[in-house]
Amino acid sequence: MSALPDPDPARHPQLDWREGGVPVSTRFDDPYFSLAGGLAETRHVFLDGNALPARLRPGFHAAELGFGTGLNCLALAQVAAVPVVMTSFEAWPMTVAQLEQAHAAFPELADLAAQLRAGWGGEVIRVGQVELHLRIGDVARTLPAWQGGADAWFLDGFSPAKNPEMWRDEIMAHVGRCTAPGGSFATYTAAGGVRRALAEAGFRVERRPGFGRKRHMSVGVKP
Repeated sequence: MSALPDPDPARHPQLDWREGGVPVSTRFDDPYFSLAGGLAETRHVFLDGNALPARLRPGFHAAELGFGTGLNCLALAQVAAVPVVMTSFEAWPMTVAQLEQAHAAFPELADLAAQLRAGWGGEVIRVGQVELHLRIGDVARTLPAWQGGADAWFLDGFSPAKNPEMWRDEIMAHVGRCTAPGGSFATYTAAGGVRRALAEAGFRVERRPGFGRKRHMSVGVKP
């Protein structure tokens, strides 16, 4: 994997900041994490939704669409007691300053967040027991080129209504292709088109209670 691109303002997200230190993408008009509690949402949706940390073992591979602030990586690192790998796909990587401002909302993750920022730009970033690999660029290009296989997916792009390109059927098909047998996914969205595409990609899809004001979320397992 190559390092992050040289700093280029055009590559970085333009942000507004809401009360509580929540960054909001001006491009997609969507917050990076829940206004009702970002870490609690990550634990409910992405960790519990993938039955983590119970499934973790040395070499377990988590993959993610939408790295954002790195909150999911930090939450995974907080519970990982064995070495694991994470590959995350992100089109608009934050600057270190943006990351630092976002991470201030999660003081209990401060040590892990500092490790993430210290490694930002490197080919491999060590965050606790997590070996993080970032794939920077349009997911329509970076995901099809990936030859890895994930044991669990965090599908955390901006809302399908505001960023439909991230959730196209072709992208979900690649998620299925890049999932190991018995692998899983979890996502905050219960949009019908997303659930249908993931079912067609080979997952047994289930709807579960969502976090906060979201009535439902989606999880699935690849037989």
